[in-house]
Amino acid sequence: MHPEVVKIFRIPPKANIIFLTPASANLPKEFFSKDELSYISLQQKKEKQDFFSFNRLDYWLFIQVIKEEDNPHKGKENLRKSGDKLGSLLNELKQQQIILYDTANLTHETLAFAEGLLLGQYQFLKYKGKKEKANTLEKIQIFSGKIENPEIHDLTAVTDAVFRCRTLINEPNSFLTAKTFAREVEKMAKVCGAKVEVLNKNKIEALQMGGLLAVNKGSEVPPTFTIMEWKPKQPVNKKPFVFVGKGVVFDSGGMNLKPGDSMSTMKEDMSGAAAVASAIYAIATAGLPVHVIGLMPATDNRPGPKAIVPGDIIHMQNGMTVEVLNTDAEGRLILADALHHATKYHPSLVIDLATLTGSAIRAVARYGIVAMQTTAEKELALLKESGWETYERLVEFPSWEEYGDGLKSDLADMKNIGPAEAGAITAGKFLEKFTGYPYIHLDIAGPAFLDKRDSYRGQGGTGVGVRLLFDFIRKIARQKIN
Repeated sequence: MHPEVVKIFRIPPKANIIFLTPASANLPKEFFSKDELSYISLQQKKEKQDFFSFNRLDYWLFIQVIKEEDNPHKGKENLRKSGDKLGSLLNELKQQQIILYDTANLTHETLAFAEGLLLGQYQFLKYKGKKEKANTLEKIQIFSGKIENPEIHDLTAVTDAVFRCRTLINEPNSFLTAKTFAREVEKMAKVCGAKVEVLNKNKIEALQMGGLLAVNKGSEVPPTFTIMEWKPKQPVNKKPFVFVGKGVVFDSGGMNLKPGDSMSTMKEDMSGAAAVASAIYAIATAGLPVHVIGLMPATDNRPGPKAIVPGDIIHMQNGMTVEVLNTDAEGRLILADALHHATKYHPSLVIDLATLTGSAIRAVARYGIVAMQTTAEKELALLKESGWETYERLVEFPSWEEYGDGLKSDLADMKNIGPAEAGAITAGKFLEKFTGYPYIHLDIAGPAFLDKRDSYRGQGGTGVGVRLLFDFIRKIARQKIN
């Protein structure tokens, strides 16, 4: 359940309050005794204590000291984590409401704290028999002289979208097939006012999307290709931004079957498609005046009797042929068709998101997103800013033409894998062959799914990419308007 967030203009009596303050001197004196204020000041100075709690029996008062950081992005990230910690404490105390009291008009810091508090409340309990561990926090009230309702609306739009993204990722393949994924996106679109078109297998065949059809050959469930569009009445952009998301709802590796337990989390191989749908949901919910389109090819990758095998050659939508040397390099095949399909929209920029390579995980672990660009230097620079703002940080890898040499095939126009070295880069170079516009590739394999809880990012599907794309599009809107 996503807690409700509202702005308030007065403090009710006997309410749970967290005071967000840069120093004890900023605390409103009417809430604390002189001895308490002296204790707070002493502990802050001598022990560097930054969190305090006072049990008033009927309610609780908390204090979060906002420490100065040389890096403001790191400071906001610390506040998100502090917000998550408070959320955990409130649930332990079985509290239903909390007031965030911005004592010094620190808008960005207060919103960061609220974001961490909100995101940390996510739970996936659909398949749990017992509900007694459900979080109790239902409402967050913000008392601030600077924060206004539009900022709160943006905050709830994007955090709600992250919740939805995480749920899509966490759903097992027994529920979330390619067809079910398309239906779930349709439901999201109805809520936010976006348009959706779902291409079935017949339409996919008519469009000759050879990559998507090839990966789907081993499956009993047909593929889908979902197109989600948010086009406000007066968008600031003449040409749309197109997001492309990898939607492999379960990846067994195909005939190159994954070994051991490396298959156990492969329901998350559609994290890119989930992020695309959820980001557009957030953009539409917030009413950002930017035209965006999402393309989401979806299928599972199974070793069925008709599955493609190493050595097969497939015909892609753009007319190229690809020699398949490894059926576990399937994501790039379905993305390639979608990237070529994006050409019809004459996009100003295309960004793809995919849990594409183990190489990306080995390179940057769960701490970053591998990024590559083609004729999109300025756009990637702005996206990097959003990466720091949301702490979904980007690490740019080179896109030198020499990396494409390893994809040359003796039998077809190209192979679907290159040498073992620089696997994340050669995967990006493969995808680049299907573009002809400003293009950014994001490999989110590292941070998309976590085995252990990581503060407000939670455990399981993280929803990485949703906040990143939302902040990027919001920056685009502000640049165009101003």
